[in-house]
Amino acid sequence: MKRARVVVVGGGHAAAQLCNALVELGAARHVMLVCEEATLPYQRPPLSKTFLKSAQDSVQLHRDLGWYAQHGIELVLGRKAIAINRYERELELDDGEWVAYEQLVLATGARARVFDPFDRPLENVHSLRSQADASRLRASLLSDSRESLTVLGGGFIGLEVAATARALGWRVQVFEAAARLLPRSLSPHMASHVLAHHIEHGIQVTVDAQVDGFEVEGHRLRALRARDRKAAVDQLLLGVGSVAASELAVSAGLKVDHGVVVDESLRSSDASILAIGDCAAFPMGEGHLRLESVQNANDQARVAAAVLIGKAARYRPLPWFWSDQGGMRLQMVGLWREGLTTHERRGPNPSSFSLFHYEGDRLCCVESVNAPVDHMVARKLMELDNSPNPERLCDPSIALKSLL
Repeated sequence: MKRARVVVVGGGHAAAQLCNALVELGAARHVMLVCEEATLPYQRPPLSKTFLKSAQDSVQLHRDLGWYAQHGIELVLGRKAIAINRYERELELDDGEWVAYEQLVLATGARARVFDPFDRPLENVHSLRSQADASRLRASLLSDSRESLTVLGGGFIGLEVAATARALGWRVQVFEAAARLLPRSLSPHMASHVLAHHIEHGIQVTVDAQVDGFEVEGHRLRALRARDRKAAVDQLLLGVGSVAASELAVSAGLKVDHGVVVDESLRSSDASILAIGDCAAFPMGEGHLRLESVQNANDQARVAAAVLIGKAARYRPLPWFWSDQGGMRLQMVGLWREGLTTHERRGPNPSSFSLFHYEGDRLCCVESVNAPVDHMVARKLMELDNSPNPERLCDPSIALKSLL
């Protein structure tokens, strides 16, 4: 039986950054990383952007093999963790081997949500979560025949791929079931701008489009039906969201609610098991929230590393995101919600502006388009306002209003 002081399950951004944070704390010895994919942890955001544009582009590794060896991190690649024995503190792998741990970290990420008709592989239906998914989609997008791409879902991944495919010469249609694009991520004002941007670039977008039928012929999807009309399908991307990869936690009897439920120190209902990244549902407001972002993975990894070596640490999230969509860079800090007061700041050119959302005098969220300076200033000021004991010369909301 293998043994490790800390076992990390997962190969995404959170897992890689946890390893890095433990190295920085001098605590990476006797750490084991178990990853279902047979490759070293790699950057995920480029998979929906630059990776799709060139057959020569390769995945960007977080660290090379030598780095893990140098710092004493044992890699177990191409092996899936299938069960946790919480009472003996052991993890079972799919080859029958057991690994004993003192502390276990679940960084299992999330998987693409699928429709029932696609519970078996279809040649022209794609999702996008891994290098294998992206390579398969890229092969279709770079093929000699420039067909049409249908995207189900008007979220970040779907819109990024839609913009990339359009730039490659594909005809693109997007179907979003909600009444507007990105309803959980952007304000209505910004969502309207995103819609106009994609329409201007030749992408057909249909919102409030509940898909209620599919035509499958052999191993290919031939058409779908939405809003009482039939749409032919050449290639289709499922971008209808994700679900936390929490099967391990469920089978082990941990508390799970749309993700592995953790406290402010990222401990699960079992104090010896932490959860971080896309699979973790952390305290936010009066409930729990699961976020899929690089910021969330980075910040939670640092908190988890501190907790693993016995330090008192709490996750105090200030969410921020970005999305590149065909010449439009969206950057967001904070979370938009109904009832906020919005002020608009125009940028140096027509394609640049920011929306500042306030609750009274408190800045809650900033959305920027091609305005990186606004985004960075907003982050700095909101980080000060979010700190437990802010020390500042002036109120950040007042300072930011002076920019408007």
